[in-house]
Amino acid sequence: MELRAVGRVESPLRDRAAAPRQGDEGAPESTIAFLPEVADALADLAVDDEVLVLTWLDRADRSVLVVRPRDDASRAPQGVFTTRSPDRPNPIGLHRVRIVGIDGLRLRVRDLEALDGTPVLDVKPLLLGIDDR
Repeated sequence: MELRAVGRVESPLRDRAAAPRQGDEGAPESTIAFLPEVADALADLAVDDEVLVLTWLDRADRSVLVVRPRDDASRAPQGVFTTRSPDRPNPIGLHRVRIVGIDGLRLRVRDLEALDGTPVLDVKPLLLGIDDR
């Protein structure tokens, strides 16, 4: 299996401990800067589109299999596959974002809680009726 980044996140978020847990919990506007070789893949994206961004959570701990959700000691431990914890065997992030601006290879987005420099793996359309449940 070979994965390669198609871009990187540019964000004021640099400290994982201070970052929101989910995009709708106060994530600042950020930018996804794409590599020139994927420019054609950006065709037909538009301002106000909601898309799913898949990232590689490169600062995650890949050895974690069980967590307490939101690091809450009062909650029972759970297997990471039942949580949104970034720490997991394959730390793929899934982010529902809204495009607020497009400038060439750069998408300005809202609700992306990924840290600055996070590799972007893919962008997929939001399928209304499926992804809005």
